[in-house]
Amino acid sequence: MSAYTYKTAFIVGTGSGLSASLARLLRAEGLQVALAARDIDKLAHLASEIGAFTVRTDAMQPQSVASAFREVERQLGAPDVVIYNASARLRGAFVELDAAAVQQALSVSAFGGFLVAQQAARRMLERGYGAILLTGASASVKGYSQSAPFAMGKFALRGLAQSIARELAPRGIHVAHFVIDGGIRSTARREPEDAPDSLLDPDAIARTYLHVLRQDRSAWTWEVELRPWVERF
Repeated sequence: MSAYTYKTAFIVGTGSGLSASLARLLRAEGLQVALAARDIDKLAHLASEIGAFTVRTDAMQPQSVASAFREVERQLGAPDVVIYNASARLRGAFVELDAAAVQQALSVSAFGGFLVAQQAARRMLERGYGAILLTGASASVKGYSQSAPFAMGKFALRGLAQSIARELAPRGIHVAHFVIDGGIRSTARREPEDAPDSLLDPDAIARTYLHVLRQDRSAWTWEVELRPWVERF
């Protein structure tokens, strides 16, 4: 078999944007979907809409992440697609950044990704297949002024993806990192009239994740960059 048929997706760091688009698309494709966030009340409408299971999770805490995976496993079976979408932005002049706030931001963007990917890999290695998808940003490859913590976290997540892709791909686990290079359209963030298509459509991004999941294992990619056609890079 050169392509896998996935059954259960677990999305960690779920909100109303890209994560919601991914959840709807994967559910439409026939997968069971579990959604994790620190505040699961905000997921009630989406969960009801698509019939998803929700679990409260603090992605920075090892025991919380491990407990969430066990709960998903009890309810739906071990997830064979795991997506990490959580991140934390912290802006400010470098010399004025608060150390504790920086540590918090790094924990969300990078350490949480490590914890989630590790729990996923342990289960996938037992079955010999699975997919771990990690969501990056422009900051994954470009460190912007007054945005050092976000760049640090996203660079680290990208490094994690590259490293474990090399380790796990030969054992049947597809690891992919997505550089979302641009703003994502939402109800609260719309393009100005003089700049149509200047924001990424979250449904279009989700379709690219699905394309990666469908890739034949003879031609896997470990990284995809997505940006609006007018975005400079």
